[in-house]
Amino acid sequence: MADEEIKTGEATTEASPIDQNELAQSIIEALLDHTRVVSDLIALMAQALDEDTTKALTMTPQWQAYLESRRRMEDTREDVEKFADAIRSAQKSEP
Repeated sequence: MADEEIKTGEATTEASPIDQNELAQSIIEALLDHTRVVSDLIALMAQALDEDTTKALTMTPQWQAYLESRRRMEDTREDVEKFADAIRSAQKSEP
């Protein structure tokens, strides 16, 4: 029985490359989704601020870092889409 438990445990811990690819894709999509939601929230919060506060906020290094990070995420989104296409192609070619 111990051998059966070990074999079962081994079978469940080994993930196929497709499962790992699906997991990676899911994680990346969730992170990108979260980034989009946070960006939308920041935009909404900025609209609630008066003009002077908004101007002061946008002059900070933190705002500049946010904008740079957002630009990088847009570039990353294209890479993720390529990655997702490659995974879908690999899944279709698997028997």
